[in-house]
Amino acid sequence: MLGTSPDSAQSLTVSQLNRLAKRLLESHFDFVWIEGELSNLATPASGHWYFTLKDEQAQVRCAMFRNRNQRLRLRPRNGQLVRVRARVSLYEGRGEFQLIIEHLEDAGAGALQQAFEALKLKLQNEGLFDSQRKRPLPGSPRHVAIVSSRSGAAVRDVITVFKRRFPAIKLSLLPVAVQGQDAAAEMLDALESAYGMANIDAIVLTRGGGSAEDLQAFNDEALARKIAASPVPLVSAVGHEIDFTIADFVADQRAPTPSAAAEMLSPDQGDIAARLVACEQTLARQLRRRLTLLDAQLTGLRGRLRHPGERLREQAQRLDDLDLRLARAWQVELQHRHHALAVQLSRLRGQAPADVLRQLGSTTDHLAGRMRRALGAQLNRQRHGLELLSTRLTAISPQQTLERGYAIVLDANGALVQEAGAVRPGDIVETRLKSGSLTSEVKESRPAAEKD
Repeated sequence: MLGTSPDSAQSLTVSQLNRLAKRLLESHFDFVWIEGELSNLATPASGHWYFTLKDEQAQVRCAMFRNRNQRLRLRPRNGQLVRVRARVSLYEGRGEFQLIIEHLEDAGAGALQQAFEALKLKLQNEGLFDSQRKRPLPGSPRHVAIVSSRSGAAVRDVITVFKRRFPAIKLSLLPVAVQGQDAAAEMLDALESAYGMANIDAIVLTRGGGSAEDLQAFNDEALARKIAASPVPLVSAVGHEIDFTIADFVADQRAPTPSAAAEMLSPDQGDIAARLVACEQTLARQLRRRLTLLDAQLTGLRGRLRHPGERLREQAQRLDDLDLRLARAWQVELQHRHHALAVQLSRLRGQAPADVLRQLGSTTDHLAGRMRRALGAQLNRQRHGLELLSTRLTAISPQQTLERGYAIVLDANGALVQEAGAVRPGDIVETRLKSGSLTSEVKESRPAAEKD
């Protein structure tokens, strides 16, 4: 304290001083965002990162511990301009002011993310992401256009899956650059060309994974509006499953990978062939049952024959006649069954499963609508109950008491003062009013007179 002699002043150890300074810093600063150049990067075996952030006039030591940095895809390097979210602290062991880093990102990536979120919000407000405007994918397309890089792994994966699952689908590749300054313009031109192609049933816009900068062309506003204007269903398959672009939100369907996009658009020829084989086996079983029944009838007729001379010969002749008729009937029936089987096989080969998929899609949409309405009703009931509880809580809150003109008195430790005897002259108290508070020194304490 000022004015206290050196002999009577209480001494602090260096550890106590540093601990108090650390608490003071951490209690008076919330999380802060700081941008600067990264230098003096050290990555010991512990997995923690230690480095310095600096600008033209100052620098500050930083520490980012393993449980935070292992979540990052970014690997920092000296000289990199970064943006960090950090707590202000002090390293007690050396008495050094430092930042404890919670999040680190490339300063340029932060700007890209802000632009991404702004464009996403804008297009969402315009309704370009609404599910009502998105069309279902065709169940068995005959012609699919692919907009992608000619040399990328993504287009090879897409073509391989189409050829494996349903090679009858015609594929048209419109090669474009998928990253760089000219990529968005090339994709716009390619989509315009695809929209003008005849008999196109669907379009796939795809590329492989990459950094946020690599995928930036798919966050172009003009490209998003061109995708929204597609006359046929369009599938966006950009990057890996964890990557999201504006193109994904606007497209009729987003595929987590390029291969998944091809699987969405191609029926499995193995399933169709298995269904045809099952139909053929069913028809064969029915024919065998029919022939067995006729053979049993023939055996029964033969067992009823007797040998009374002429009648026996007559019955034998009739039996022969029936045998011939049965043989002819069997031949006719067999030919009929073979013809019916051939017709069914022809119809099955020429018939696409689109109707079944469309009916299933309609049922799914109906159930999804019912689920959304049920969830909305439940949320409304919960919101109403929360409003009632909030009203009751507000009615009994201390702030309401203050609003009626009363005051609350707290001692120097922040404890509620309920009796005059709880404070003494010279004590400092805080009086909270409806608006603001007063800090006072107690001049006199007059406890209430005790009752007899």
